[in-house]
Amino acid sequence: MTATPDLGTPQLASPDLLRSTFRRHAAGVAVITARGTAGPVGFTATSLTSVSAEPPLVSFGIGTGASSWPAIAEADHVGVHILGEHQSELAATFARSGADRFGAPTAWREGPEGVPVLDDVLAWLVCRIVGRVPAGDHRIVLAEVVLGDPSGAGRPLLYHQGRFNGLRD
Repeated sequence: MTATPDLGTPQLASPDLLRSTFRRHAAGVAVITARGTAGPVGFTATSLTSVSAEPPLVSFGIGTGASSWPAIAEADHVGVHILGEHQSELAATFARSGADRFGAPTAWREGPEGVPVLDDVLAWLVCRIVGRVPAGDHRIVLAEVVLGDPSGAGRPLLYHQGRFNGLRD
């Protein structure tokens, strides 16, 4: 019989268990934007994933109760922005409920397909939505890359333990 390592006190599955576990998982920070009927919408996402290189596909999750969901549910295209460590305030603005996300000091312009494109990010993509997959209280959005610019300078912004952080050497 093999010895069992000390597992601490396991918890049954719950939203709190999932949140507590993923606070320990460092994730890159992105902002997803779209054109909505009442103006631009956007939100901070740590669920961005590269899905496929051929064709180039990405995915991200969004809660169906999120203020941006109605626009994302109807949009043909979205903007995906990889934030730099100098953009923790921008990330916080797009994460905050009720914030004026596109007002000053947010710098942006209308990009291809009418998608709002944020200035001074490490990289941005415009993607065509190809699927919205139900997943609990969220939807996993699959989007095919149409075009983008990966040439921004700097280091990535990370999210860990409930805070935005930069990389340490």
